Amino acid sequence: MDQYSLLVLFLLLAYFLGSIPFGYLISKIKKIDIRKEGSGNIGATNVSRVLGFKYALLVGFLDILKAFLPIYIASHFISNEWHLALIMLASVLGHVFTFWLKFKGGKAVSTIFASILFILGWKYSLLFIISWAIGLRLINFMSLTNLIIILLLPILFWIQTQSLAYLVLSFVYIIIIYWAHRENIKRLLKGTENRLFK
Repeated sequence: MDQYSLLVLFLLLAYFLGSIPFGYLISKIKKIDIRKEGSGNIGATNVSRVLGFKYALLVGFLDILKAFLPIYIASHFISNEWHLALIMLASVLGHVFTFWLKFKGGKAVSTIFASILFILGWKYSLLFIISWAIGLRLINFMSLTNLIIILLLPILFWIQTQSLAYLVLSFVYIIIIYWAHRENIKRLLKGTENRLFK
């Protein structure tokens, strides 16, 4: 199989896995439609509000895993960084625009973290998580923390890889995060966004 056939195969796999709405499925098992509770989002943050922290951890882990698996497997067959960047992007787009839920999905934070884990490695990813956790504790808004910390991606990706493909990917991720958080941004500007810690 040639490189372009492999690319198409992994793009389809990445989008399909990325589109699995774990937050929705787990809430359904608990006889709750997460789309009708809290913020209405299917991501781990809303799951934590509705079902509790342990279910949020499970959803977050599964959302990271579904995006990490296709790029990890693809990297054993594909070396072109532009192709790998597209595969990572396909997982994120699958999560944000899941066809299972009329193309209304999550906010991409967990699935983008899968790309961070792949590109930066686990040591730098751990530092990234620690920085995010400290920022979250200080800022006390999940959405604002995400909006700020995503701006570090171009710097981190470039320092670690000097890859133009991954640099471009990081800017695309910023656009996706800001678009996915557009309602949060409106609430932040109005002063009505929910704080994480009371």
